[in-house]
Amino acid sequence: MKRSIGLSEIFLAAVMVFVVVVTLYPFVYMIAVSLSKDIYVLKGQVTLWPKGLNFKVYNIVLQDPRIGKAYLNTIIYVVFGTAISLIITSFGAYALSRKDMVLNRTFTLAIVFTMFFGGGMIPTFLVVNGLGLVDSRLGMLLPTAVSTWNLIIMRTFFSGIPKELEESGKLDGLSDAGIFLRIVMPLSKAVVVTIGLFYAVGIWNNFYSALLYLRSSDLFPLQVVLRNIVLAGQVNSAKVTSVGHDALVVDESLKYATILVSTIPILLTYPFLQKYFVQGAMIGSIKG
Repeated sequence: MKRSIGLSEIFLAAVMVFVVVVTLYPFVYMIAVSLSKDIYVLKGQVTLWPKGLNFKVYNIVLQDPRIGKAYLNTIIYVVFGTAISLIITSFGAYALSRKDMVLNRTFTLAIVFTMFFGGGMIPTFLVVNGLGLVDSRLGMLLPTAVSTWNLIIMRTFFSGIPKELEESGKLDGLSDAGIFLRIVMPLSKAVVVTIGLFYAVGIWNNFYSALLYLRSSDLFPLQVVLRNIVLAGQVNSAKVTSVGHDALVVDESLKYATILVSTIPILLTYPFLQKYFVQGAMIGSIKG
């Protein structure tokens, strides 16, 4: 028997279509503008489809030495930052998931306390400066290495793993570290990938730490360079720039091309991690 479609399902489908359209429209528009000829952009004739296909601005962006250096810095921050964050978060979450740990409740309450109260920007900067991390790569990695929210999600996931598995590991002579590495972590692939994705996206989009702790432009991540280009485009709105051999580049096109070049790589990781993302987020938020 065929099931009839109810009004609620039609409404939900309409809402989802609206959300998808609203979400995709800015990207489609930026792609259209960045791929259009300058004359059509200046006249405001570009909507959802490029007019006069043109890859000039992408050549300019990709040949800009600032972009290449910033890309390399961002990749370094994402790879090493995600690894450091996952190691610290997973060890801390496993320790908090052990009910027999001394002062377990005290440590948990102290960590949760940081979600609502913090020292503020100036005290944090003084601590980072006192540790000698200002204007160094570690200044981008260590101050934001652990997210309390991610730590709690992973702790909740670890708490749902059957204790019988840990007891069997102890019977086989495994230490706490051995149980964690050989039993808990292999069973936690979904939540590890999910939390890793959270950290990677956060580090990829992080420009606030760079503004606070970095002074040398050689250490700037991609988002800071992007921010400078976007702000320059806002100040010089609709300005036409000469770029060699009397070529003309509209700042709006250049700005959109830079945004897309910096955004697309991190977006491409989602399809490959989607199944782990859904499993980890749902299981980690329900068990406990």
